[in-house]
Amino acid sequence: MSTTYSISDLARELDITTRAIRFYEEQAMLNPERRGQERIYSAKDKVTLKLILRGKRIGFSLAECKELIELYDPGHGNRKQLETFMHKIAERRAQLEQQLLDIQQMQLELDTAEERCLAALVTAQA
Repeated sequence: MSTTYSISDLARELDITTRAIRFYEEQAMLNPERRGQERIYSAKDKVTLKLILRGKRIGFSLAECKELIELYDPGHGNRKQLETFMHKIAERRAQLEQQLLDIQQMQLELDTAEERCLAALVTAQA
């Protein structure tokens, strides 16, 4: 018998809220089995949630996470998924490098503004 999870089991195991899980379901990223009002999540749903959370941690949008998840084809391997993932990683890395440069530039501008303020304060006290 395959492993199944309730929404509270998944929330507890993955340290997220049940509301977050329902949100991903509303976004058509999860499709749990239903038994009356109860949601029954599969091991695949758990893996999907882990992928979503990992994607969010590295800065991917939900749309990007969904795209990567949808590319997985168990019958034909996951080469396309991995190639797309590598491309998105490279894009994200480039964005972060640009942000780092922007932050360093802003720090230099703050240093300059601070020096000018200090000089003006010294002049004003004289």
